Amino acid sequence: MARTQKQSSGDERPRDDGAKQSGRGGASAVQSVDRAVSVLEILARHGEAGVTEIADELDVHKSTAFRLLGVLENRGLVAQAKDRGKYYLGAGVLRLAGAAAVRLDVSQEGVPVCRELADELGETVNIAVLDDDAAVNIMQARGTASVTAQNWLGRRTPLHATSSGKVLLAHLPPTLREGLLARPLHRFTERTVTVASMLRGELDTVVQQGYAITVEELEIGLAAAASPVRAHDGKVIASLSVSGPVYRLSPERLPDIAKRTEAAAAELSRRMGYGF
Repeated sequence: MARTQKQSSGDERPRDDGAKQSGRGGASAVQSVDRAVSVLEILARHGEAGVTEIADELDVHKSTAFRLLGVLENRGLVAQAKDRGKYYLGAGVLRLAGAAAVRLDVSQEGVPVCRELADELGETVNIAVLDDDAAVNIMQARGTASVTAQNWLGRRTPLHATSSGKVLLAHLPPTLREGLLARPLHRFTERTVTVASMLRGELDTVVQQGYAITVEELEIGLAAAASPVRAHDGKVIASLSVSGPVYRLSPERLPDIAKRTEAAAAELSRRMGYGF
């Protein structure tokens, strides 16, 4: 990234010492974010750099560069080589990059698996990942019977009222799961589970049996089954689900669909490196 150009005529403009007028708080925050990203780009380009070098490239005082580096270091996005005083990209960057890569990889690897399952069952197949307090669908395949079904791609759905959400919620670390269960559980239909203790019991069952089933908990007339997708280390990174109207996903048919969903999720997990 090129260094910010200075004014070509008149006195050289003073470097920004980080002090902002109170009325420019919003602009200051945006500028700080922009500069923090610039620091990461500088380190990505050079490998490592000192405070003086970073300040020069940003055209700010060393105190401003030092504050930016301090915030990034606290977040694990940069680290300092104590013997040289230089800064370099931290493990937090790898964590963020890994999360993005996993989402991209599971979507790509899931295409043939989802299409095969959709063709086999004739229903809509989705892959969903955790997005804060919701499940977001990142890949979808439609079977022959679901040509008029709604598009779930990109839609955020509640964890407690969907099969995919229950799978993701069930496999969270206990602290995170309990934190989400402590929040209000919104009712969407008469079948929505809104009592945390009841939902907790269902989640335990999901872990034990390997899949979740929901019937009219999010929408009247909608049923679904979902199973976990695992990364190479066994961590659940997504859920694979089959959904359709209750007159096709009947109580008699749902257990078989759940088992087929579980098998497809296991195949996708294998593609992601699990079991090797």
